[in-house]
Amino acid sequence: MGDMSGERILFITGKLAEPALRKVVADLAPKAHFYAEIAVMPITVAALLTTSWIARHIQWPSGIQRVILPGFCRGELDELNAPQGVIVERGPKDLRDLPEHFGKRRAAPKDYGQFDIEILAEINHAPQRPLAEILRLAQSMRADGADVIDLGCDPGSTWSGLADAVRALRHEGMRVSIDSFNPQEVTAGLQAGAELVLSVNSSNCEQACYWSRDFPHAEFVVIPDTPSDLVNLDATVARLSEHAVRLRLDPILEPIGYGFAESLVRYHTVRQRYPQAEMMMGVGNLTELTDVDSAGVNTLLLGFCQELGIRSVLTTQVIPWCRSCVRELDLARRLVFYAVRERTLPKHVEPNLVLLRDPKVHEMGAEAIRELAQRITDRNYRIFAERGELHLLNGERHLIGDDPFDLFAEVLRSDAKMDASHAFYLGYEMAKAVTALTLGKEYRQDQALRWGFLTREEKSHRGTDG
Repeated sequence: MGDMSGERILFITGKLAEPALRKVVADLAPKAHFYAEIAVMPITVAALLTTSWIARHIQWPSGIQRVILPGFCRGELDELNAPQGVIVERGPKDLRDLPEHFGKRRAAPKDYGQFDIEILAEINHAPQRPLAEILRLAQSMRADGADVIDLGCDPGSTWSGLADAVRALRHEGMRVSIDSFNPQEVTAGLQAGAELVLSVNSSNCEQACYWSRDFPHAEFVVIPDTPSDLVNLDATVARLSEHAVRLRLDPILEPIGYGFAESLVRYHTVRQRYPQAEMMMGVGNLTELTDVDSAGVNTLLLGFCQELGIRSVLTTQVIPWCRSCVRELDLARRLVFYAVRERTLPKHVEPNLVLLRDPKVHEMGAEAIRELAQRITDRNYRIFAERGELHLLNGERHLIGDDPFDLFAEVLRSDAKMDASHAFYLGYEMAKAVTALTLGKEYRQDQALRWGFLTREEKSHRGTDG
């Protein structure tokens, strides 16, 4: 089966999965240039296999170079006692993922994961928070990918604890920026080790010149007095440049309905006027102020930034749909860097940003499910969710419907004494299956639904349902 001159691979499976595995391997082997042999173990469900059990039952074919076990197979690989020199590995948990399994081994994106966009993560209303909470939030943001922690100060008052907060963050090895127009707060923050000030316009331009002299390490974000006034921005930049002030430019991203499209044009215009200047974009004005999940918005904005050479973004994580913005931006900056550098589409590269639906959905098809139902002889239920229908099947029945309550009632009619653990398992799995049908996701029994980087892996409960 496959290219006789290629690598000789032994696939190990159980009785139920044998037909499906043969179909997948027959199509894959010529494309991946290997010769396949399949060892069918005397067990119905491959997911129940262990390496020690296989070692007691298998007869090793001669000449094999590699062994691929089902992804659910438990035990240490060396317990398999494979012939000397044979490579043993676990394949995917779903055999339909074998093409991707082989593809990833041979064609991983070159140098994927690099980036050149810096993430500033703002702690909003920092003066109102205890120092311990500020540290906790900052550590969480840094773990998610933040490069700089921005302390958002409250207008109209002076935060006496700002210097202590900056020193505490610096002690933990964090870079810090100050978001304030209050000169006392800015001075205290710079003295304590903050490196960036948000923001400077005509109102504090002269003060920024003095700060730059006293704190040569400091950098300042320059904004227009009003978003549409680029003439004013130019004047502030010119004045600061006379004093060699380190700066980055932010023409201000505006919300939808308040000049969003024009603000994007301004970023492009400023880049043309200042081709070598550092620039920043505050993406929270769009993510926080739009009723939509933030991951797609963040990725789109970072694509714009990457192409335009905007090398820093400021984000917040306040409103519930933005609670994972830092992590989203960290993943997105790697994706857009790769796409722009390699001049390739940002597609089929970063599955962790596909949250609501799945990058790919496999379907067995109605005929394959019927064939499987005819082969099953035990009472353990298998659940499938495809094309708007739930399939609940074991050796005694094959139930089809779109309402899990109706299906479960049918189950109880023939098994009224089902114990609580089995009932809970079926109910939980069918709830996941309905969620998958609702969103067009892929459902795999006894596995977590995929939510990109938000996925919470589940402990396997295979075998507890019958």
